[in-house]
Amino acid sequence: MPSCRKPCGRLQIESLMENALLNRAGAYDALFRMWRQVRNSPLWIATIALSLRLGWIVLGHTYKFKSTDDNFSFGWEMGRIAASLASGHGFASPFGPPTGPTAWEPPLYPYLTAGVFLVFGLNSVFSALTCIPIFLIAKRMFSEKVAVISAWAWALLPNVMFWCTRAVWETSLSALLLAGVIWLALTLEERDGWLPWLEFGVLWGLIALNGTSLLSFLPATGLWAWYRRAKAGKRSFAGVALASIIFFTCITPWLVRNYRTFGKFIFIRDNFGAELRLGNGNGADGTLMLYLDPPHDSYAMRQFQTMGELNYIAMRKQQALAYIKADYGRFALLSLKRFLCFWAGPPRVTDPVWLGPIKDSLFLASSVLMFWGLARALRQRRPGAWLLFWLVLFYPAIYYFVYAIPRYRHAIEPEMAILCVFLLTEAGKKSTASLPDRS
Repeated sequence: MPSCRKPCGRLQIESLMENALLNRAGAYDALFRMWRQVRNSPLWIATIALSLRLGWIVLGHTYKFKSTDDNFSFGWEMGRIAASLASGHGFASPFGPPTGPTAWEPPLYPYLTAGVFLVFGLNSVFSALTCIPIFLIAKRMFSEKVAVISAWAWALLPNVMFWCTRAVWETSLSALLLAGVIWLALTLEERDGWLPWLEFGVLWGLIALNGTSLLSFLPATGLWAWYRRAKAGKRSFAGVALASIIFFTCITPWLVRNYRTFGKFIFIRDNFGAELRLGNGNGADGTLMLYLDPPHDSYAMRQFQTMGELNYIAMRKQQALAYIKADYGRFALLSLKRFLCFWAGPPRVTDPVWLGPIKDSLFLASSVLMFWGLARALRQRRPGAWLLFWLVLFYPAIYYFVYAIPRYRHAIEPEMAILCVFLLTEAGKKSTASLPDRS
């Protein structure tokens, strides 16, 4: 019996080691299964994205704004309007000093900001939620692989987090609403009943009240959905009529408010003439002439206060149109420069010498990859490829005539991210297929 103790002990040790290895393998297997569930879940991706953005806000102190300009950098015009709302002075005073009622900006985002004026993270919520329509759009147009990578790219890329953690503006909400309406348009082909058209009208109503520049894409989405349904043998006239009624029902209260306040019809916002002057006039080079804006020019601010909002905007519009009519060739050249600024990025004069070229290269590369991916999607006749083509064609057009800054491109960057990822995954397939068979 004593002679068996050693082998028996060894067997026990080996058995324990085997059980430990099995338990470890089981734990690894459970973790892997959990990771696969998290990796492929748009809700988990959005949750992680929100956590990263809130962490960036806290660690980077991005909630701190310059106090030397009376905190104007907190949201700029929208922040000042939100402050006026929160203090009980109504939708007014877009530049800080009391200047009376305004229609300088659309109403949705200032009201949201006023409602949570003491709470940070509103834009981070919008940005994180955008992961969900990105996932749904990419999965419907391409594949689950493209959907997963696109959603994670949106969740993790620093340039995406920049806008939602540093800019108190409607940018992140615009990106979310636009991605949502594109996904809805993609599904209208197969959905029946009144509900999808009601959702379509509500979403476009919210978009109009948040950022009017996106409305240039509205006809394309409606006509594209109508065409796709017609090809499937489905009628859409009643649905389009319902969506139109819902859309105008959403925006009519604000149109009535503008008419009662200013005594004339104003479609949501009134500042186009002033914005046109910031890109067209003596000294124009295709970029934003910020030094002419009332918050940055004391003389312009006095004009705004003395003349009132509508008269000031009319004066600026007249100046811009006179400059344009004086030399259409010069205006065409400026428009070309603005096209390049929109897709390649404007000069970054405030960045360090070494950092500016890196940012410009990445900005341009993302646009090139997007156009390449869009062309490939069109050639492959991917579902929704033409819808994204109309988006890229119509949405930026207004900025070619006014001015272009990087923030304006962010509204369509969810769709750009999807197209970039699609192109890269296609390249990955080709490189894998070209590898020699060593079996």
